[in-house]
Amino acid sequence: MDDAAIRDLNRTYRNVDAPTDVLAFPMREGRFGLLSPELLGDVVISAETAARQAPEGGLRGELALLLVHGILHLVGYDHHTAAARRRMWRKQEALLADCGVAVPAASWASGAAP
Repeated sequence: MDDAAIRDLNRTYRNVDAPTDVLAFPMREGRFGLLSPELLGDVVISAETAARQAPEGGLRGELALLLVHGILHLVGYDHHTAAARRRMWRKQEALLADCGVAVPAASWASGAAP
């Protein structure tokens, strides 16, 4: 999706009036969480933000990184503390490496939250 659409979702569901790169919407939470327990949820990525964040020629890797990041949120990872951030970053790097995707050298290296 584009920045305008993800900004609307971010404002509606997180009360943050700004675009972001990735949002994850778990389906295992809330009143209907047991309706389809095999479904993790939805991951929404702003292709515009991903393109800005990607190193030269690295859009594929950036999109893969954002997808893995969103999926990790759906299975319980977060990055609210430095320790949790390190744990999540190590896991996403390992998953991407297992898939043969080089981790883009973007803001992730500095530890900034996506």
